[in-house]
Amino acid sequence: MTKHEISKLFEDRKIRTVWDDEQKKWDFSIVDVVGALTDQPDTDHARNYWKVLKFRLKKEGNESVTNCNQLKLRSSDGKSYKNRCR
Repeated sequence: MTKHEISKLFEDRKIRTVWDDEQKKWDFSIVDVVGALTDQPDTDHARNYWKVLKFRLKKEGNESVTNCNQLKLRSSDGKSYKNRCR
């Protein structure tokens, strides 16, 4: 399986993405997307926003939150960490 990590921009915000050659699809970092859509000042705030939102959605019985994969994406410190992607 070949995966290519690429950063894309959305309104000047970096969104980490991974292209999967085998499945022919893009995966996007949910934290990056949440941060861009809710105008969070940094990744820590975006991660916390996602954590609270996910908790509230699960509490309401929303099952779509569990359809996320964890992929290793490179962070700003140059290291790769597991991130929720879809």
